[in-house]
Amino acid sequence: MDTTFEQPARARLITAENRELHVPATLRYSSSDPLAMCVDFPPEVCLDGQAATWTFARALLEEGLRGPAGGGDVHIWPCGGGITVVEFHSPYGLALLQFDTPTLRRFLLRTYAVVGEGQEDLGEAVEQGLSALFGSV
Repeated sequence: MDTTFEQPARARLITAENRELHVPATLRYSSSDPLAMCVDFPPEVCLDGQAATWTFARALLEEGLRGPAGGGDVHIWPCGGGITVVEFHSPYGLALLQFDTPTLRRFLLRTYAVVGEGQEDLGEAVEQGLSALFGSV
């Protein structure tokens, strides 16, 4: 049985002028993709007016809450006692966001309550992925 949940989170976008803009975000997790988590942003805060979703490993979030982590498109690191920075890279530029660390920790704990660390059953996820990739071939 697939369990999916969402948790609202307020982020602060740090602009090139070093200003902070409050941005609504939604943290999302689904047991059907047990190693991943998503951060959803509504259309009104995206440059192209389309909702944006960033998907990355939940292990990256866990690592980033303790120290600098990530490579490629997503980087996460703690910044002081109560702030965690998440940096998203895309072909169009980068977005530097600050989240309250307790909000991210609470979300991560909720994901482990659904699927414990090391308890991920990848068989179903792999089967679904292969079916989507190859269809009825």
